[in-house]
Amino acid sequence: MKFTTPATTNPIDRLKVIGRPTDRIDGPLKTTGAAPYAYEQYEAAPNAAYGYVVGAAIAKGRISAIDLKEAKRSPGVITIVTADTAGKLGKGKMNTAKLLAGPEIQHYHQAIALVVAETFEQARSAAQLIHVKYTKEKGAYDLAAAKDTATVPKDDKPDSKVGDFAGAYADAPVRLDASYSTPDQAHAMMEPHATLASWEGDKLTLWTANQMIDWGKGDVAKTLGIPKENVRLISPYIGGGFGGKLFVRADALLAALGARAARRPVKVTLTRTMMFNNTTHRPATMQRIRIGAGRDGKITAIGHETWSGDLPGGKPETAIQQTRLLYAGANRMTTTRLAVLDLPEGNAMRAPGEAPGLMALEIAMDEMAEKLQLDPVMFRILNDTKVDPEKPDRPFSQRRLIDCLRTGAERFGWNKRNPQPAKTTVGQWRIGMGVAAAFRNNLVMKSAARVRLDRNGIITVETDMTDIGTGSYTIIAQTAAEMMGVSLDKVVVKLGDSSFPVSAGSGGQWGGNSSTAGVYAACVKLREAVMQKLQLEGSDAEFSDGMVRAGGKSLPLRQAAEAGDITAEDAMEYGDLDKKYQQSTFGAHFVEVGVDMHTGEIRVRRMLAVCAAGRILNPKAARSQVIGAMTMGVGAALMEELVVDKRAGFFVNHDLAGYEVPIHADIPHQEVIFLDETDPMSSPMKAKGVGELGICGVAAAIANAVYNATGVRVRDYPITLDKLLPGMPVLV
Repeated sequence: MKFTTPATTNPIDRLKVIGRPTDRIDGPLKTTGAAPYAYEQYEAAPNAAYGYVVGAAIAKGRISAIDLKEAKRSPGVITIVTADTAGKLGKGKMNTAKLLAGPEIQHYHQAIALVVAETFEQARSAAQLIHVKYTKEKGAYDLAAAKDTATVPKDDKPDSKVGDFAGAYADAPVRLDASYSTPDQAHAMMEPHATLASWEGDKLTLWTANQMIDWGKGDVAKTLGIPKENVRLISPYIGGGFGGKLFVRADALLAALGARAARRPVKVTLTRTMMFNNTTHRPATMQRIRIGAGRDGKITAIGHETWSGDLPGGKPETAIQQTRLLYAGANRMTTTRLAVLDLPEGNAMRAPGEAPGLMALEIAMDEMAEKLQLDPVMFRILNDTKVDPEKPDRPFSQRRLIDCLRTGAERFGWNKRNPQPAKTTVGQWRIGMGVAAAFRNNLVMKSAARVRLDRNGIITVETDMTDIGTGSYTIIAQTAAEMMGVSLDKVVVKLGDSSFPVSAGSGGQWGGNSSTAGVYAACVKLREAVMQKLQLEGSDAEFSDGMVRAGGKSLPLRQAAEAGDITAEDAMEYGDLDKKYQQSTFGAHFVEVGVDMHTGEIRVRRMLAVCAAGRILNPKAARSQVIGAMTMGVGAALMEELVVDKRAGFFVNHDLAGYEVPIHADIPHQEVIFLDETDPMSSPMKAKGVGELGICGVAAAIANAVYNATGVRVRDYPITLDKLLPGMPVLV
C-alpha cells in the first residue's frame, strides 16, 4: 500500500481500541518468567553447549602469538574458535570493526576467541588458559587532543549554511559564545547481548537479542559468506536495547561459528564487563554554540559546531540536527567534524544526535535568555518557527512547541520560579527550576505484515517487528483489533522472526508508527478479501463487534473463513510527504531540583514532560516509554560517564558498579502530558514516535535547574560535585 496522501475515511479513527490505555498483552508472560529471551531458549536446542568470549587485552596493535594448547586440554572443552580457524569472514554493513579480530586489534575487548565447552563454567575456566602475546601500537583515545585532526565526515549533509552567519553574529547587539561537552555513555540495558545458534545442514538459525531482524539477517549472511535465505533470526522478546542491539554483535557471530565447529547448538552471552568495551556506545561530543540576537529577543544568528570520534570508517554523533530545525533565525551555520579514535565503536544510543545535541543547545538557550533578561520559556516561544528554517518553503506537518511550553509552564507552576539564581531555599536545600524544549525528528520506514482470519474469528498477525520492552505486541494487536472490528482477545501477535514479512524494526522511534501502519495495510487487504468471501458490497462497510455490515446486510466475520483461513499480506510504503512537510515531534521538559547547600548533593524533586507526537496509540505504554526516557535523562545529566583510560585506551568503569545509572531512589514524581494531536501526513495511523522524544532535553532542563538553584553554570556533563562545589555560594 502506498501512502502518499492523508487518509479521509479511515477505520482506525473509530478509536474503539486504538488510543486507549491498554495493559501490555505480553505482561503476564514477562512477570511470570514465561517469556523466553535469547539465552533462555532451552527447548529450541536442549543439547546446547556453552561459549565464552575472550576479548583483546590491548586497544590497538596485533596478536603476535596465541597459544591454545592448555585451554584445549581443559575439562569439558569441545572446540576453540579464533580468526585462524573460523575461515574467511566478511564484514557486515552495519559494523565498523570486525566482530572477530585477528591478527589486527582495533579496540579493547574486541573478540579474539570463543571457547566452547559442555558448561558455561568450563568454558570460562578454559578461557583463562589461553595465552596471547600482543604487539602494541600507539592509539588515539582523547577526543580533546584529537579535535584539531578531525575532518568532515562522509555523512549526509554534515554541514549547513543559510545566510551570513558570521556577519549577523558580529553585528548582533547580544551574543553568546559557549562550549559544552558530553561524555561517552553506555546503553546499560538489562538483558546482555546473547545468542543461541543452531545449524541444520547449511541453514543457520539464531535465537538472538536484535532490534532490527532484517538488518541482522543480512549482516550475518554477509559476514559468514552464505546466502541470506539460509539465515533465520528469531527475537521474540528483547530485554532492552536503546540502540545497542540494532546491529549484530560478537555474540551472534561467535555463536554461529562455535556451533558450526562443535557440530551442535551453542549459546553465547557477553558478560556485563565485556559489553561496555566490546559493543557500541554513545560517543562523547565537544560542542560550540554561538547565538546572536537583537535586544527584542529575536535570534538573528545561530551557529552550532560539534566534534566526536570513532574508529576508522566510523560515523559521527550528529549533535547539530535539532539546531537546524528547532528555532527561527535568518542566518545559520552548523558543522560536524569526526576524529579518528581507537576506542570501541561509537554508534546509535537512544535519540542519537538530538539527545546530546539538546544537552548543549538548551543550556545555551537558557544562557541567552538570561543575557536578554527574558524568561527562558518566553525566549523559546519568541523564536518559534512554523517552517523549516533552512527550507522556508517546507512547513512542519504539525508543530506545537509553543503549546507544549505553555501547557507545561502552567501545570508545573513556572510562575513561582525566582529568576534570580540561588535565592530560593527550603531548609538546607537550594531550590531551582529548569526548562528545555524537546525535539526529535519523526521517521517512517517501509513496514510489512501478514494477517490471517480463521474459522473461530481469530486474527493472527505476523511481522518481524520486535518488542524491546516498548509495547509492540500490544499496539499491533490494538491496530488489528480496530481494523477488523474484534476485541483484543481475538488477536494473536507473532513478532521477531525473519520468516515473517519485513517490518521497520525497533529503532529511531520509527517502530511503533511504521509497524502498525504495515499491519493497517495488511488489514485493509484482509477486509477486502473478507468482503469478497461474504459477497458484500459497498463503500460503507463496517467491521465491528465481530460482524461485517454493508449494503444493509450483517454477517459474522468468522463466516468468511468457514471454508479455510483467509490470509492477506501487504506493506506500507511512503510517498513524498516527508519532502513536502518537515515531520518532527516536539515537547517541553520542566524539572525542579534541590541542591544541598553544604555538600552540593543534587536531588531531582519533580519532573514534567509535555509531548506533541501525533496520535498516541496506547497512552499507558507511551507514558511508560516517556518516564523511562526521562529517567535516562537524569542519568545523562548527573551520573553517566564512561571514563576513558587515555593511556591504555579503554573504558575503565565497564560494569554496573562503576557505571552509575539512576535507581528508584533517584527518581521523584514524574508527570507526562500528551497533547491531543493527530498527524495525517505521518501515516494512516496519524501517529508519530515518542519513545526517544522523552529523553531529548531532559539533561539540559536539569542543568538549567541546577543553575537556577545555585548560580553555578556547568557546561560539561555529567554535573558532578567536583564541577559544582567550587562555584557554590559561600555560606555566611
